[in-house]
Amino acid sequence: MRVEDFDFELPKHLIADHPVEPRDAARLLLVGERITDRRIAELPQLLRPGDLMVCNDTRVIPARLVGSRGAAHIEATLHRDLGGGAWRAFIKGAKRVKSGDRIDFAADFSAEVAAKHEEGDVTLRFASEGAEFRAALDRYGSMPLPPYIKRPSGGEARDRGDYQTIFAARDGAVAAPTAGLHFTEALLAALDAAGIARLTVTLHVGAGTFLPVKVENISDHRMHSEQGFISAEAAQRINATRAEGGRIVAIGTTALRLLESAADQQGHVRPFAGETALFITPGYRFRAVDVLLTNFHLPRSTLFMLVAAFAGLDRMRAAYAHAIAANYRFFSYGDACLLHPEAAR
Repeated sequence: MRVEDFDFELPKHLIADHPVEPRDAARLLLVGERITDRRIAELPQLLRPGDLMVCNDTRVIPARLVGSRGAAHIEATLHRDLGGGAWRAFIKGAKRVKSGDRIDFAADFSAEVAAKHEEGDVTLRFASEGAEFRAALDRYGSMPLPPYIKRPSGGEARDRGDYQTIFAARDGAVAAPTAGLHFTEALLAALDAAGIARLTVTLHVGAGTFLPVKVENISDHRMHSEQGFISAEAAQRINATRAEGGRIVAIGTTALRLLESAADQQGHVRPFAGETALFITPGYRFRAVDVLLTNFHLPRSTLFMLVAAFAGLDRMRAAYAHAIAANYRFFSYGDACLLHPEAAR
């Protein structure tokens, strides 16, 4: 298939730059046998007792840094921890820096450009690591919002909370698992009362999730890798739920990709600790996930390809056309879809 098969026109005014309040007041497009307009707060009525929600508990770090190399203004987004104080990073205007350059982000916080890479990013080496580095990042960094959300240099203070899910517990993401942004304590209590269980897994979302697909044929695209973890206890609960007739509800594409990476051909989920670069496109046979809650995604993106694989390309085209006509809010701070598979599995 070609990338253009996943294109659509989106009016810019539908791109959300802040979340709604409260979070569970967001709109929810139910995509099943029919397309129906609902609300996130109705999720307990749209799922079944015995279902198991699988949520991503990664925590977004303030990975965007603004500094200088001499008189030159530098913006960096850290995206991969290499250990020992070294990070892969995207640099705005990367052609202006070279190996050996020093970038100052504050009087007591700087890094050396250790290498430049063919992929267009660089390796930055910081003098500190561990808790000392994290403390400096908290002081001087800002939340790495996607490029379609416009902010002044340094961002807005409210994004520290807005761009973090209620499940966030494990540092490591440089992009939010945005389906989780819709949950509130009140919604979780309502889901508990409805008999809908939940557990957490971890996929540290990378900045590569925002990278455009630059090839014409999707089979030529190289997917970025991300680090994920599923505990033995979580895997056991997932398998037991399905054995008892319950459904696995992935809260976001990140949870779905991790579960599918850990599942065998029979759909049995195993404990997982490692990298996944799973690229899901139409024709993929889903093994571990029965229902997907996800936000609206960018045209021509790997995430729109994934939802098209799950719910059907024609159905997703129709769903997105409905959402645009009905003024749904798109992307990270926007509304959501609850997707059922194209065919029973």
